[in-house]
Amino acid sequence: MIDRRQVMQFRVGAQQLDRAEGTPADTAVLDIGVQDTGPDGGRWALALRGVEVTAPVADDLILLWTVRGAPHLYRRADVAEVAGAVAPYSDADAGKRLYDAARPLKAAGIGNLAALDEVAARMRAVVTTPTVKGDVSGRLAELLPEPYLRFCRPCAATHLYEMPFRLAAVRAGLELRPGTSPPVLHRIPGFTRAAPPGDRFDLVRAYLRLLGPATPKQVADYLDAPVRDVRARWPQDVVEVRVDGEARSLLAADEPALAAAADTTAVRLLGPFDLFLQARDRATLVPDAAHAKQLWPVLGRPGAVLAGGEIVGTWRPRKAGRTLTLAVQPWRRLSAAVHDGIVAQAQRLAAHRGLARVDVDVDGRRLTPAHGTGGG
Repeated sequence: MIDRRQVMQFRVGAQQLDRAEGTPADTAVLDIGVQDTGPDGGRWALALRGVEVTAPVADDLILLWTVRGAPHLYRRADVAEVAGAVAPYSDADAGKRLYDAARPLKAAGIGNLAALDEVAARMRAVVTTPTVKGDVSGRLAELLPEPYLRFCRPCAATHLYEMPFRLAAVRAGLELRPGTSPPVLHRIPGFTRAAPPGDRFDLVRAYLRLLGPATPKQVADYLDAPVRDVRARWPQDVVEVRVDGEARSLLAADEPALAAAADTTAVRLLGPFDLFLQARDRATLVPDAAHAKQLWPVLGRPGAVLAGGEIVGTWRPRKAGRTLTLAVQPWRRLSAAVHDGIVAQAQRLAAHRGLARVDVDVDGRRLTPAHGTGGG
């Protein structure tokens, strides 16, 4: 029997949220991908794990549309294995990941994997130089037949369905240029066919290693894959543990780390899409339903305050000129040490954003302003 607090401490250690510095090569979350959504996305998630993404570190990373069609950062050197790891497991899996695009394809007798290959081939031919997403989409709408296309009312134009576009990009050997909006796609230098991912980049194993213990359904929900496909790829080298009465699996190699998971004093301001918050057992992360609703609203997610291995509140940033203001909503009374940790992390975030000043408001009370962040 394992309690949820032990699970939380294990994940803090597995995801290296308690370390001071590191490199992309030794950063575990880059095996599964670091979601890069919003201003406090992938680069901030890496900074929280001791990796500041500045030149030449940035050259070692690559941004791809992968899991759930979201942009994720990976090590550039791993791109072939990553492409193999994120490919759908079956035609049924591909259909689930394609969402509403799968229905017209099925009606036309086009297989989902075949459709992804067709889109990828067309994308590869279109993107010979860095190209804005809208231009790629417009060209594809001219090249592909009706089952691949939909009419977009806001744009009053016909586009390729969004998920086939995103999921085919890696198959086409295309990466995203960081910091571009709308996104700019270009060819990955030296890209070859997707390689078998092996144990390190296998997404089921990576989930268990970084977000375990877990069930097949939780992993499937993370991938947007059918549970049966995940079960078919469930590792043999797992042990069963019970978390608050629920049977889950853990890689056998990680059992000692789970058993030895110790309390941490680390305070971190997790971005809204940090991997720590991507675990599909949300009741383990945040047992209180009202708090869970605050952390995962339908629109406009806040960040989370992680302290001592527990999520203890939310935070929202507001930028005005060269000043960043953080509004922190705690879920319980916080110690002076946690307050100090929040201020220190706010200073770090402001410097990360290149801002000169940060003010911190905790539940309507201004903490000691942290100025002169070194952000410029």
